[in-house]
Amino acid sequence: MNRNEFKEHSRITVSWKDREGKLRPGNFYVYALLKDAMIVRATDKDGLLRKLAFSDVLRVVKFQDVAPQDRYMIPDEVLKEANWKDRDVMVRYSSSPSCGK
Repeated sequence: MNRNEFKEHSRITVSWKDREGKLRPGNFYVYALLKDAMIVRATDKDGLLRKLAFSDVLRVVKFQDVAPQDRYMIPDEVLKEANWKDRDVMVRYSSSPSCGK
């Protein structure tokens, strides 16, 4: 898959390939699109922020835009590509649909 098939502030259900090469189902909230990957939060499991490479996504099963009042917010500094250069996962719990945290 490529960058043009995804959109910031959307919810996606995908089939993706993990580090070991196993196919996994996943529900994600897309925060930001980088050059070769996207920053997502797993909405059905651990809630960690992840860098998910576009090439690891094999199929998009469901796509849903998120209304502006329901969007999760993370500081822009956390989402910058430089912060994700040598990292794949980040523990961050400052997301709230009402922007109150």
